[in-house]
Amino acid sequence: MIGMDFRDALVAGGQELGIEIHEDALDLFELYYEALTEFGKQTNLTSIEGAEEVAVKHFLDSLMCFEAVEVRDDWDVVDIGSGAGFPGVPMKVARPSLTLTLVEASLKRIRFLELLISKLRLVRTEAVWGRAEDAGKRRTHRENYDLAVARGVAELAVLAELCLPFVRIGGIFIALKGPGIDDELLKAKKAIKIMGGRVENIVKTALPWNYGDRSLVVIRKESSTPEKYPRRPGIPNKRPIA
Repeated sequence: MIGMDFRDALVAGGQELGIEIHEDALDLFELYYEALTEFGKQTNLTSIEGAEEVAVKHFLDSLMCFEAVEVRDDWDVVDIGSGAGFPGVPMKVARPSLTLTLVEASLKRIRFLELLISKLRLVRTEAVWGRAEDAGKRRTHRENYDLAVARGVAELAVLAELCLPFVRIGGIFIALKGPGIDDELLKAKKAIKIMGGRVENIVKTALPWNYGDRSLVVIRKESSTPEKYPRRPGIPNKRPIA
């Protein structure tokens, strides 16, 4: 399948994964790809290049969240460490009824996310500049979301501390990880429990055309996160709970 253009790769790759992408969403995804390509000339948004690879490794990878969990139309979703908007923005485009908050520490990437929200005319979508450790302490964000998502941000033990404080009791956190998840899961067991979570499911799948294997770790929030978490900025990464 090497050499397909962006739109064709989305459609064909979606069919491989059993994901149907509607025409209006395809139009918006093309605008997204154009913005990503143009803005990427000015700043390092992603190391992944080429229309087909971006379609699979960014867009389809993001949409696999819908395969891991039955996401309701009225859910409030938060994307922690959103970067260039993955996985949150593709999820919003595919399911416009979602309310989306994008948390990102890089001001350059926040500027891109603001441009993207405007360009795609996304409603009920907000980009929040700041560290997850700080945002997760604020009343407007703490335990306020039905679903938190994070992709490639940190080890699972760290992600649990950064993301679960955002999730309301009964809500879900999905960590998008690579294939070698077993060791991370073992190391993250204590952190997940302290944050009030429980591993509910691990969905293992493969991206089309040998672009890599994926593990989606589904964590259910069963009890409130203790007030002292997350710890101050930088500490979760330096001293993961073990």
